[in-house]
Amino acid sequence: MPYMEAGSLAPDFALPDQDGRLHRLADYRGRWVVLYFYPKDDTPGCTKEACGFRDRMGDLQDLGAVVLGVSADGVESHKRFAEKYGLNFPLLADPERQAILAYGAWGKKNLYGKEYEGVLRQTFLIDPEGRIAKVWRKVSPEGHAEEVAEALRALRGS
Repeated sequence: MPYMEAGSLAPDFALPDQDGRLHRLADYRGRWVVLYFYPKDDTPGCTKEACGFRDRMGDLQDLGAVVLGVSADGVESHKRFAEKYGLNFPLLADPERQAILAYGAWGKKNLYGKEYEGVLRQTFLIDPEGRIAKVWRKVSPEGHAEEVAEALRALRGS
């Protein structure tokens, strides 16, 4: 499995959002991209993280960034999740784990002592040239959107 790190060229992808619209990383060339991977729609941690990005969207847009959430859930699940919480950014459906695997966001997890494999909560900040500028490997949903905004401010020198 690839291990993406700062300086690496970000792998392109083509994934549908909650409205069935196709998104490619190449579509966002020239802009900062916050690409965050999360385990499951409408679960406590994932909801907290998504709502954090929703609430910081103004700041992130002012910094020239777009936010893209990715999980292995399907388009319909994403649509319900986005509507329920008023999410104001695309949620990309990756049931075949194309982008999840390309970014190395799949691996061993532990829940109540039981080991299993799943989507790892990770975030990649991609610069306007399509290179990974920063990686968060172990994300805590609480306050993560602010953490990303601060990193973006620092990288942009603003």
